[in-house]
Amino acid sequence: MLENREGQNIPDVTFRVIENGEWKSITSDELFAGKTVAVFSLPGAFTPTCSSTHLPRFNELAPVFKQNGVDEIICLSVNDTFVMNAWKENQESNNITVLPDGNGEFTDGMGMLVGKKDLGFGDRSWRYSMLVKDKKVEKMFIEPEVEGDPFEVSDADTMLNYINENAVKPEFVSIISRKGCIHCERARKTLDAHGMPYEEIELGQGITSRSLRAISGATTTPQVFIGGNLIGTADELETYLKDKSQKAA
Repeated sequence: MLENREGQNIPDVTFRVIENGEWKSITSDELFAGKTVAVFSLPGAFTPTCSSTHLPRFNELAPVFKQNGVDEIICLSVNDTFVMNAWKENQESNNITVLPDGNGEFTDGMGMLVGKKDLGFGDRSWRYSMLVKDKKVEKMFIEPEVEGDPFEVSDADTMLNYINENAVKPEFVSIISRKGCIHCERARKTLDAHGMPYEEIELGQGITSRSLRAISGATTTPQVFIGGNLIGTADELETYLKDKSQKAA
């Protein structure tokens, strides 16, 4: 049975990582001493749930975690540093520190090392998250010990709700744009000025003008979506945000 280690210190381990093309050793003290750190640990880089949900959501909510007293977010896995670095780059997760526990020492010290030889993985980490304050585990969210790879409690939203249930989370924002479009640039600047991170989808990269019409009912760019709702052009975005600000005042 996996052990909940709330109230205990995290293991003292030295991690071997590649930074800027050079080998470097980082200790548990350097990572956790005197800091508040949110950690999420998962079975492996590039695996489905880890790539589609676990890592992206922590990366997306990283600014909110910071606003609520978290100094750093660490993603840990029993993988080597080359794999973890490549995964971080692939996922564009610049808000996350990826930590390779290649020998499984940290994971074993946490009592979370499990055998996944049936998948050809060898020993890996069970999926969990924890809040660590000055090396001491304050809270752990451990996935239930059932067959497969459960993902029910170690997610970013559960951790953030524990830290502050009233934390304001950013809305999902997407822009469909066209290369060289001056109005698209206006929309980007408007969103940046309001501190609203966004995903940009450029015409010609998996989406055509016909697709744009099917999605938004228009062929002009940009077309901005917030929280799954079509806002529209740069002018309509500015009006939407102005109205929203006036209602909040």
